[in-house]
Amino acid sequence: MCGLAAGLDRRNGWTIAEHAGEVSPDGMQRLLRRAEFDVDGVRDDVRELVVGHLGDPDAVLVIDDTGFLKKGRRSAGVQRQYSGTAGRTENCQIGVFMAYVSATCHALIDRDLYLPQSWIDDRARCRQAGIPDAAQFATKPRIAIAMLQRAIEGGVPFGWVAADEVYGQVPYLRTWLEDKRIPYVLATRRDDTVSGRDWREVVCVQDLATLPAAKWKRISCGAGAHGQRFYDWARLPVRPEWRHGFGHWVMARRSISDPTDIAYYLCYAPARTTLTRLARTAGRRWPVEECFQQAKNEAGLDQYQARDWRAWYAHITLSMATHALLVVAKSLATQANPASRRTC
Repeated sequence: MCGLAAGLDRRNGWTIAEHAGEVSPDGMQRLLRRAEFDVDGVRDDVRELVVGHLGDPDAVLVIDDTGFLKKGRRSAGVQRQYSGTAGRTENCQIGVFMAYVSATCHALIDRDLYLPQSWIDDRARCRQAGIPDAAQFATKPRIAIAMLQRAIEGGVPFGWVAADEVYGQVPYLRTWLEDKRIPYVLATRRDDTVSGRDWREVVCVQDLATLPAAKWKRISCGAGAHGQRFYDWARLPVRPEWRHGFGHWVMARRSISDPTDIAYYLCYAPARTTLTRLARTAGRRWPVEECFQQAKNEAGLDQYQARDWRAWYAHITLSMATHALLVVAKSLATQANPASRRTC
């Protein structure tokens, strides 16, 4: 972890071993592949560290995935698949992550490697990559549900769940959250449809673009690198079954400079929730991208030279732990010197 945080040009087995004064990378490789330590236990320690210092009952759990470009076909889970990181289809691994986003700080607290169906169907290939025989195919939203369940069982304080349209357009994820009365703001496609206030009515989310001007409200969804991020927002109540004091809306976010640039969300929250609250929750999804950037730049999240299942989990988890320590250290420094307050 000291090597991961040392600011080396590259942070892999060779460079970290040299930084530690070792003559070969054997020890570092053994740490990732075979050393007897509880990798999932470290994951839980990371979660407890972050929550212990940054815990907030109004925090947002953000689910997102990121790609790790790879050559060849031996790395666990690798195949040609779409990578949001690259913005195109590439030969890569995909990791699904959960970020904990409080009002002032954010850090990654969970992770899982996405295994395409082609891997699960080839058990011999799985064994060569160290993938357990018990591993089964799970969609990214199913992986998200498993992470959310771990957070709940771990007593993580949070108030909302947010994710992009890969997750937001999936009905069974939304149903799972609603069954547990967990508020969410999930992005969705412009052509997605939902039931209106009458079951016979179908609402296409892009219909919000035609709402009259009086329905739109200019709201900041939070501070960015260049100040407050203002957009025009509108929402429309949908679905007739408003139960347990919770309601459903579709929401739109329109760029001020380009009115044709509109993003859409499906929302579930207490019935009295304001549009401003939903908009600000939507804005707290973006810090997950900062988490990825910081963990890659400052803790070597994507700089591993490991092919097998266990090594991927070990490296990613130790990188998350390193990043979490840096975030907590910055938070403590800010508390000691409030004049330097800024988002971690």
